[in-house]
Formats: sequence, C-alpha cells, structure tokens
Amino acid sequence: MKCLVTGGAGFIGSHLVDALMADGHDVVVIDNFDPFYDRAVKERNLAAHQASSRFQLIEVDIRDREAITALFQEYQPDTVVHLAAKAGVRPSLLHPLDYIEVNVNGTVNLLDAAVKYKVGKFVFASSSSVYGLNDKVPFSEEDPILQQASPYGATKAAGEAICRSYSNCYDLPIVALRFFTVYGPRQRPDLAIHKFADMMLEQRSIPIFGNGSTCRDYTYVDDIVQGIQAAIQYCKSGYDMFNLGNDRPVQLMELVRSLEAAVGCAAQLDWLPEQIGDVPQTWADISKSRTVLGYEPEVELQVGLQRFAAWLAPRQLQKN
Repeated sequence: MKCLVTGGAGFIGSHLVDALMADGHDVVVIDNFDPFYDRAVKERNLAAHQASSRFQLIEVDIRDREAITALFQEYQPDTVVHLAAKAGVRPSLLHPLDYIEVNVNGTVNLLDAAVKYKVGKFVFASSSSVYGLNDKVPFSEEDPILQQASPYGATKAAGEAICRSYSNCYDLPIVALRFFTVYGPRQRPDLAIHKFADMMLEQRSIPIFGNGSTCRDYTYVDDIVQGIQAAIQYCKSGYDMFNLGNDRPVQLMELVRSLEAAVGCAAQLDWLPEQIGDVPQTWADISKSRTVLGYEPEVELQVGLQRFAAWLAPRQLQKN
C-alpha cells in the first residue's frame, strides 16, 4: 500500500516509517521540521530511507490547506497515519493558539483531503492526555473525556471528536489511538526520560515536580508501532478508538531509580512545586486493544531504558 505519515520525521513517526518500509510499503512522509528541537535530529531519523524509490519526504505544514490538498491529489495515499502535532502539556499553556491551529485546524485539513481523495483508512494519533483529571483507573476507552487538564489534552480530545464526525458524515474509516507516555531511542529531547538522562550524565540536577509520586504508564516505542500497524490493518468501517499503553503505572521516583541503573549515573534531585496542567497519574486499560487489535506490549521498563541508554551513549560522547 501507499501510506502517508504526517510528522514522520519525528520520534514515533520515524520508527513507524522504519516498520512500514521493512514491510515493503511505499511511504510518503510530510513534516514541517518544527524548530521545537534541532532539525538535524529529524533528518538523521530518516537518513536510512532517503535513497529508496519507495520513500518520499516532503517538507510541508499541515496548516497549509492548499499544499495538503495538492499533495493528496498527487500521491493518492491508501492510508494516512496522522502523527503530526504540537506536543507537550507545559508548552501548550504558553502557546495555546498554536496548538489549536496545528492540532485542530491541521487535522481538519487532512480529513478534508482524505475524504476528497477517498483514503481507505485514517489513523489519528491521540494521547492519554484526553483523559485529563479522570479519577477512575485504569483509563478505559468508555470513560468520559470532558475533564481536560491542559490545552494540549483539549486539542487532542477535539481532534478525536472531529474525526468521529467525519467518519459519521463521510463514511471514512478512522481509528484514534491514545498513546501513553512513549519512550525509547530517538525520543524528543524535551521529554522526561531523555531530559533526565542528559542531566544525569552531565551531572546536573533533575527537576522533580511535587513529591515524586506522580505515575505514568511508560510505553516503549516498538510496542506503540506494533499497535499502529495493527490499527492500519483493522478493517472495521466507521470510527473506533483504542488505548496503546503498557498497563503498568510507574511512580516518578521509581522511574528515576531505574534510569540511574540504565545510564550508570546517580541523579541529583531538584524538588519543585507541582506544575499547572500535570495530572497525578495515567494508566491504560488495554483489554480492548488486546481483544480487537491483538495488541500486546512486550518491552518491560528496565529493558526499554537499557535500549534507550545504549542509543543515547554515543550521542553524549559527541556532545562532549
């Protein structure tokens, strides 16, 4: 098939591209190389595919409606995996309008093009942030998602609602996937595991917000890619949504101790007040994903952190 991956030069996107290319598919990546972090990092993520005739990389912003429509007309993708987004809870507090323009308006541009050019399957990357201040754990797809804790979570919930409406109005098969705290090689440098590891190795103190008891359902990137591939193959018409997590919440201080073991370096802690927009815990109920998609996370946290540390080590040497 021909698969279009938005945000395909990023962390999760580039791992998905690796898997799709390995399976023999034609892949078109669109990415705007947002300056949120170094462009060269994203270029390295896709360097292995640049010479392939089955791969195309196009620099375009999903907010550019005309460019997106022209791109769909030219490439006629069978499947769209929409990963491109403004990500992160805390930055969304500073720039909420940017998040709405990209995560909501950009998604509408893609959906309109998908309807016009009769895309066979649209996969929307959502987030555990849609659950917001949900008190019930683990989080189930049947739980209400009206208690948003941040503008980022609100834009992802809005994206899901828009996807559902397009599926209803235009009979476009859409699957929304709620990712839970993804980590692994190529992880964005601003995310906790990558940031903490850098700070440990550089003997800088790491920020601990609150009392260190917040919990996250850390999910290794290969498991997430497995779930995306299963969603692509999921043939049900209409709209559906699934949690992709690890079904094992880990306290922040447990993460820090596990990361210390992986990188071989002790952490210096800087205790700070709780952050606006943070939620106390995330925990994925993955029973629906297991039953319907055959999704089964395989990588335990300690193993995943060791793989991440092995990937990070040569980059730290280059920095030094």
